[in-house]
Amino acid sequence: MRDLVALAYETLDGWLALGHETLATPLARFVRERATPRVYDANFAARVRAETPAEIEAVLAGLERVFEGFGHRHVWWDPAMPQPFEARLVLDGWRRQSDEVVQVLEGALASRGPRVEIRPVESDEDWRTVEELQWLEHREEAAKGLHPAWEREVTRQLVAAKRAKGPGVRTFLARWDGVDGAFFSAWPGENGVGKVEDLFTRSELRGRGIATALIAACVDDARARGAGPVLIGARADDTPKRMYASLGFRPLCVRRSYLRLRG
Repeated sequence: MRDLVALAYETLDGWLALGHETLATPLARFVRERATPRVYDANFAARVRAETPAEIEAVLAGLERVFEGFGHRHVWWDPAMPQPFEARLVLDGWRRQSDEVVQVLEGALASRGPRVEIRPVESDEDWRTVEELQWLEHREEAAKGLHPAWEREVTRQLVAAKRAKGPGVRTFLARWDGVDGAFFSAWPGENGVGKVEDLFTRSELRGRGIATALIAACVDDARARGAGPVLIGARADDTPKRMYASLGFRPLCVRRSYLRLRG
């Protein structure tokens, strides 16, 4: 197998680009979704390979052209990004986003959790449930100081961007005592390395193993569709990374990006 870290970054970029318009150039890959302009992870540049001053100017000009009218510019870092380009972003005042530790599961999970009713998200009603849960998550994150308080429209656009990734990405809901209280998503990837993402459980239902059961279901789904190793990400300044490690996910690499807001 090719270097696992290189494959992991391909999967990470591929997940973000799914369902959106992709404009590939020799120096960068631009991903755009006009229907969700406030979603940073649906409107960005990645795989930047600009190194000379002229190449760097060309990519920065491309960002302005592709994302004209958008309120932000967003660039994802990867290990092959030339250092002069990253240095230019820092010089120009781009803000480095919080690091995400990417962990990988290569064998079996250490635990699969209890028996929980889990179903794929398919209907409009299911997606409305996901949006309600996502809205709870965003308010909880804001209360923790992880990001500013967002308007409900931001949540709506984030869920719309998630839905656009289907059918490649499958999202699942978990029900406990008749309540849809958690969701998670799975993708097998395109190179043998899959990804599971966006885990959330209502606060009053935590501690019952629901999250573990959802992780097991999503890992199973990704592997049934062709994945071997499976990635999961967690904010470096939050606690889920410890839970993932206890289930058998080992640290693999760090994901970061640069953001610049427009006036």
